Amino acid sequence: MVKTLYLMRHGQTLFNQLHLIQGACDSPLTSEGIESAEKASAYFESVGISFDYAYSSTQERASDTLELITKQPYQRLKGLKEWNFGVFEGQPEFLNPHNQPGRNSYGDFFVQFQGESDYQVQDRMNKTLTEIMEQIKPNQNVLAVSHGGAIYAFLLKWLDIEVIREKVSLHNCAVVKLTFDDGKFNFEEVIQNN
Repeated sequence: MVKTLYLMRHGQTLFNQLHLIQGACDSPLTSEGIESAEKASAYFESVGISFDYAYSSTQERASDTLELITKQPYQRLKGLKEWNFGVFEGQPEFLNPHNQPGRNSYGDFFVQFQGESDYQVQDRMNKTLTEIMEQIKPNQNVLAVSHGGAIYAFLLKWLDIEVIREKVSLHNCAVVKLTFDDGKFNFEEVIQNN
């Protein structure tokens, strides 16, 4: 008796379009971002997927995306927020550092600049999503709209990096389908909606 999590990245934003670092800061969805979210909604409807519960990050780009997917009530959770990049927020993406050796991510680079480490993001995402999934009943579905960096950090806890590289692409409005059983998340597939 599995529980299913549809973990979705928000639609394209103005900062995504301009290639600016966007973590704790926010920017509005673009027309493409709105269109992709509407396509995702149509996809879920066409294959008969409905959600027993819905959650989003407290950031507007995530809640706006969720509201285009479903009209049902939902809860906004700080634990689903994007990685905080500190003073790098709003700066050009080319300023992002290379991955730290052995971490497959930026590691703790942003901590020195008033941001978060990869492990801090991973821990809060894992805690939040585990609490959500432990509270629902078997055979129920959850939609959670979050962010590319936060989702990636979470997946690093549960998937081998080679699986992520081969099977996971976190474009805007991509949905990572995971099942949850016996306290563990299991990867099923990535649904692309753009």
